[in-house]
Amino acid sequence: MIRPRRIAVRVALASLLVTAVAVAIIATGVLDVGRSTFDDLMVRHGASAADSRAMFNSSVGHTFAWALIAAAAVCVVMAVLLAWAVSRSFGRIVEAARRIAAGDYAARVPDVGFEEARAIAGAFNQMAESLEEQERMRRELIANAAHELRTPLTNLQGYLEALRDEVIPPSPETFASLHEEADRLVRLSRSLDMLVAGDAVHPARRADTDLAQAVRSAVDLYQPGFQRAGIELEVEVGARLIVHAHPDHVAQVLGNLLQNALRYTPQGGRARVSAERSGDHALVQVTNTTEGAEALPASDLPRLFERFYRVEKSRDRARGGAGIGLAIVKQLVEGAGGRVGVEAPPGSARFWFSLPAA
Repeated sequence: MIRPRRIAVRVALASLLVTAVAVAIIATGVLDVGRSTFDDLMVRHGASAADSRAMFNSSVGHTFAWALIAAAAVCVVMAVLLAWAVSRSFGRIVEAARRIAAGDYAARVPDVGFEEARAIAGAFNQMAESLEEQERMRRELIANAAHELRTPLTNLQGYLEALRDEVIPPSPETFASLHEEADRLVRLSRSLDMLVAGDAVHPARRADTDLAQAVRSAVDLYQPGFQRAGIELEVEVGARLIVHAHPDHVAQVLGNLLQNALRYTPQGGRARVSAERSGDHALVQVTNTTEGAEALPASDLPRLFERFYRVEKSRDRARGGAGIGLAIVKQLVEGAGGRVGVEAPPGSARFWFSLPAA
């Protein structure tokens, strides 16, 4: 706990020490050198040494003593006022820090006081906002992960109980359903592993990668899926576009974005992939038509790259996965020194990422 009295005493003692040093220097000049000079002048004008010393003490000496007392008093008063101002400003910060430590992430420090205290308060409030946002994301992550695990586990439990009680026969269709639910859990586990692996991206593992070739390879891999869904897929890439990134991570990013376009483009719609150089970066864009003019509301765009976040609040399995794919994209791209983004013009969605060009 910050104690204003202790701070006041320390500041006052420090101020008095500085004042004492300054007074000692001035006293040496005034009382020693000044007195000698005064005595010499008075003797030259016919006064005795005793008279000149008495005159000096009654004038300069007494005045200096009263000035010293006044300076010490002012020093103490200023020290006390400064101590109270400092203790009050930092006391607010300490109290807010304790509230945050107790779980109250809404605690903030008022932006008042002297300039330095306001700067510290601003930095503290920025940290508190970041912690509050991280806590919100942590709670949503736990809730969403629990939901994603609960659905297949509940289905598996229901099937197994029905098989045990011989309510349903052990047919190939039943085992296929069981396998589908188990496979869903495996995919979720692999996606979470990918997020952890994205946190551990190391620059030493990067290499010069032809992004244009990576785009063409990804398109070749997913082209049959677009054809089966009746979606026209256009590709626009140059001959060669070198970036400094991990080749496997580039392939993962492209695969997730193409899967996303395939999943959310309606039958008969169009998707387009392009890669080009933009300044000192390589820019990749994946654009697809959507159902409705506002399939991606503007309020959802800033959160699309959060883990487990999905625009479809009903979590319809036919229209989406676990909501981790775009989070993986963001993690891998930023780990390579790049940036990601999304835009939603009427009737379409455009996801893009950029990587430093070699």
